[in-house]
Amino acid sequence: MNNYYYIIASLPELTTGWKFGDKDAEWFISEIKERCSDKDIRLIEWIERGFEPENLTEEFYAEAVAHPSAFIREYYTFDLNVRNAKVRYLNKALSRPAEKDVINIPVPEFEDAARMDAILQNKDILERERAIDDLYWDKLDSLSELHYFDMNVILAFIVKLHIIDRWHLLDEQTGREMFKKLVDEIRGTFRGVRYDG
Repeated sequence: MNNYYYIIASLPELTTGWKFGDKDAEWFISEIKERCSDKDIRLIEWIERGFEPENLTEEFYAEAVAHPSAFIREYYTFDLNVRNAKVRYLNKALSRPAEKDVINIPVPEFEDAARMDAILQNKDILERERAIDDLYWDKLDSLSELHYFDMNVILAFIVKLHIIDRWHLLDEQTGREMFKKLVDEIRGTFRGVRYDG
């Protein structure tokens, strides 16, 4: 059985002295996996599948939204809703059929649809992308809320690393700010939380 407290406690230590262009998300993830059980490595590898564009098929999402892990189910339901909203917005802008290229599988109603629609109205590409990633960040926070020392925190951390990696390429300063925010969040996990393990 994993001792999640010590795995999560090691996350800020892993980030110490990290510099952009030195270590990427994959390096951090490999270090985290070394501390995890085989079962939890399989969950990490499942999350990782969604960061390969060729995997983002109807079959992938159908499997994801039925996954035994609540985190994976909810995260990929959210991800599908965001991606479908972007496709529908693009279809409207290009006067294409509304459902062209939309992945239609049964999922709960998109609670952030109005916020996503407002974000898509922004004509500044970087601002729009940052707002979408802020939406993802907020969702990840909600999925790990009250999960101080379990796998949800680790999976959320990994997805946030991927977001930061993307911003390293798009806008380094934003990436640096997001990385600092992530480290502060993990450190904050230990403030005011008593561990009885």
